[in-house]
Amino acid sequence: MSAPARNLVNLKAVDKGYGSRSVLRDVTLGVAAGDRIGIVGRNGDGKSTLLRLVAGLEEPDAGQVTRAGGLDVALIAQEDDLAAHRTIRDELVGDRAEHEWAGDAAFRGVLHGLLGGVELRRFAQGLDTEIAPLSGGERRRIALARLLLDGPELLLLDEPTNHLDVEGVAWLAQHLAARRGSLVVVTHDRWFLDAVCTQTWEVADGAVHQYDGGYAAYVLARAERDRQEAARDARRRQLLRKELAWLRRGPPARTSKPKFRIEAANALIAGEPEPRDGVELLRFATARLGDKVLDAVEVSVAFGDKRLLQRATWRLGPGDRVGLVGVNGSGKTTLIGVLAGEIEPSAGHVERGATVRVGHLSQDAVEIPGHLRALEALEEVRGRTVTSGGQELTAGALAERFGFRGDKGRTLVRDLSGGERRRLQLMRLLMDEPNVLLLDEPTNDLDIDTLTALEDLLDGWPGTLVVVSHDRYFVERVCDDVYGLMGDGAIRHLPGGIEQYLALRAAEPEASAPPAQERRAGAGGAARLRRGRARACGPCRRGSRSARPAPRPSAPARRS
Repeated sequence: MSAPARNLVNLKAVDKGYGSRSVLRDVTLGVAAGDRIGIVGRNGDGKSTLLRLVAGLEEPDAGQVTRAGGLDVALIAQEDDLAAHRTIRDELVGDRAEHEWAGDAAFRGVLHGLLGGVELRRFAQGLDTEIAPLSGGERRRIALARLLLDGPELLLLDEPTNHLDVEGVAWLAQHLAARRGSLVVVTHDRWFLDAVCTQTWEVADGAVHQYDGGYAAYVLARAERDRQEAARDARRRQLLRKELAWLRRGPPARTSKPKFRIEAANALIAGEPEPRDGVELLRFATARLGDKVLDAVEVSVAFGDKRLLQRATWRLGPGDRVGLVGVNGSGKTTLIGVLAGEIEPSAGHVERGATVRVGHLSQDAVEIPGHLRALEALEEVRGRTVTSGGQELTAGALAERFGFRGDKGRTLVRDLSGGERRRLQLMRLLMDEPNVLLLDEPTNDLDIDTLTALEDLLDGWPGTLVVVSHDRYFVERVCDDVYGLMGDGAIRHLPGGIEQYLALRAAEPEASAPPAQERRAGAGGAARLRRGRARACGPCRRGSRSARPAPRPSAPARRS
């Protein structure tokens, strides 16, 4: 019989709150050696707080958090702590000579998976590339590489797939699943949860519910839990109606009923749960599309010496539901901008149908003025709107149905969380009643409940849809077809979907990945923790070397 796994971190009767708001209440759980745990839950319910409690970056208001002696813990947060004036060499190698780190297989594996090999072909200056001008996806890769190379016993990750492309997410999932050690990860990426995690924690209403297995097992277990709760609730409601009917029967003199019966009825009423503060995405009225929607013909786009699109042709028809994949910086956001009419190609043109009304969801939520309140941000687009069922709704009614109830509707945009701003951005887009949706990383900052609501909306949406997303689950869930930017300036049809894309990329390991030109957003950084306390992450001490073959060209794609 094998010895029990070593306990690394234990939480006992932990409470945590901020101001008058309680986030976690009476939480008891533990992390053991070899655990790979995924944390899910709605935005603002305390997922990141729980992770920071495990890390020792925050202390509980009540209860205890204990850690094994000598435990080596590392946390990568959503925010970036890479120094802009430093180079990649400074962050990953430090002062070590090349021959000291170039022979380590682990170093080679991480550099090959995240950064394009020891020569760092993703970056123009290789290891000597400065951090400052890099895109969010590139910075995220460097932060992840820095942390993975140091090999902590307990790895804590907060939304590690943010800003990674599909290929990067697939490599990271494979690496973490094979890695020795323990892992706790906060993520909304459901494919990643299934590929990596052996347990799932759901943070909801101050409690943490624990399930065995990844996302699929969690969904089944949660459905069973909800079914049992619904059965208990139905019994409680039936008893409530019976009790209230008994209290109201008979002459007025019978209002002096036994005290215990009245208290029982009041207890049932008091136990009635509040309506869940969920998000309801509405099916807005959609204008009819003609035969022609968007035709990009012989389009070329370049930034400096880097050509992202080279005489590419892509035709989108009514009702097409297309996912667009590619490495960070391959031109996905640029292509979406060309289709939206926001970027003028250097050659070629885009033809638009007469009835086309484009809605473009960009990655950047700061486009909503921060001085507006949430309700004002909606009224700025439209005071009233009509759903596809013909129901007319005011902006205030919409705000409530999208989860912005009471004081939330009067909150300034700049004070909203990232997920709330993203939700508001989606509302503004849909209120404008587009019939062509161009969604650039729509899943960023959204919790799983909101993602499933968005998928439900898109299931019945009759317009044309183009999705750029690193969220493989979302793309496979809402799209019927997949196209890829392979780095050669062409748009390639991938009838085999994301699996075909990953297979093609794996068959061309030396294909150069261009640096991102169209986006310079920040992404998560890492903090090194020793014995449960944070300190700056020093340079890692491993390295590698590999060769570079030439990329293989691919043919332009047309809609089939």
